[in-house]
Amino acid sequence: MHISTTPKPNGKGFKRIFRASINAVSGLEACWKNESAFRQEVLLCLILYPFIFFVNVTCVEKALLFFSLTSVLIVELINSAIENTIDRIGLENNELSGRAKDMGAAAVMLTILMMVGVWLCVLLN
Repeated sequence: MHISTTPKPNGKGFKRIFRASINAVSGLEACWKNESAFRQEVLLCLILYPFIFFVNVTCVEKALLFFSLTSVLIVELINSAIENTIDRIGLENNELSGRAKDMGAAAVMLTILMMVGVWLCVLLN
């Protein structure tokens, strides 16, 4: 089990922002290292982000394409946090733990469906 050694973001101003940023980067690194779905979604984003700049759509539509892709990563991070928290509590089968994990997975699935829908609407318009 990995115990976070990153500093707690206390203090004020830039010092707090700096420490919070270190924690955020640590979270991204942990998710990249431990979650294959996150790695796959990041790679998809790395392929599709540049495409946004070359497609002939409005700035608002480009923002929608970017937001929908980034939303998948955000929800995957939250889902991974839920799963890790549940596993920290206990690895035995528990109906509520299973339900929480399934709900997190459902959130990821719905976000991916939303992203696909946005891309189809924008590109097929």
